[in-house]
Amino acid sequence: MPVGPYFADFLCRSHRLIVELDGFSHDVQPEKDASRDRHLADLGFRVLHFDNADVLNDVESVVRAIELALAQAHP
Repeated sequence: MPVGPYFADFLCRSHRLIVELDGFSHDVQPEKDASRDRHLADLGFRVLHFDNADVLNDVESVVRAIELALAQAHP
């Protein structure tokens, strides 16, 4: 989903939440991700990052983390 000059893996505009699934490419350029996250935060978005392995091996924990972020955004 487009957000400014970036594309989000998953986006919920109403809760201002972005979920990113990170593979190997994110490991080699962490400064690029940090700059992108700062820009998205300046636009009012919260960004959650999960490794692809987390989604494949422990999807329940990923879902709980997203639920918690949504609850914190709208208590």
